[in-house]
Amino acid sequence: MKKNMVSSIAFLVSALFFAEGVSASDTIVVVKDPRLDILSQKQALINKRTSVLTSNGKIKGFRIQITSTSSRDQAFNAKAAVQSKFPDQKVYTTYQAPLFKVRVGDFLKREDAEKYRKLMLTIFPTGMYVVEDVVDAVLEDIDQ
Repeated sequence: MKKNMVSSIAFLVSALFFAEGVSASDTIVVVKDPRLDILSQKQALINKRTSVLTSNGKIKGFRIQITSTSSRDQAFNAKAAVQSKFPDQKVYTTYQAPLFKVRVGDFLKREDAEKYRKLMLTIFPTGMYVVEDVVDAVLEDIDQ
């Protein structure tokens, strides 16, 4: 421990002596290639896109889960009710043993899904949640 402290003090003292020898006329001018800006913009776009992709290349997003039930008939009745009241949104039914799940929408942002959930609460007042899911979207939608 004492050796490390002695070596660091010796380094600081030698750095101070070296810094004293450097004058203001010793400057370096770096000229940046303008292509670096283009590369950094492309890399930023790639990073933005990969942040919303799953490991198999599908797009991460959000859906509103209407119901999760073990009754197939109840799930399909809920799906039909949602499709009749909100025809502008896609409705998905999945089976994850032992439950049927009915989910609505393809939202890239949680805020958008929450707004739509609040709209749906006027008709379906119980048990809706915003959940993460793989959504149907185009990568160009993400770039905006």
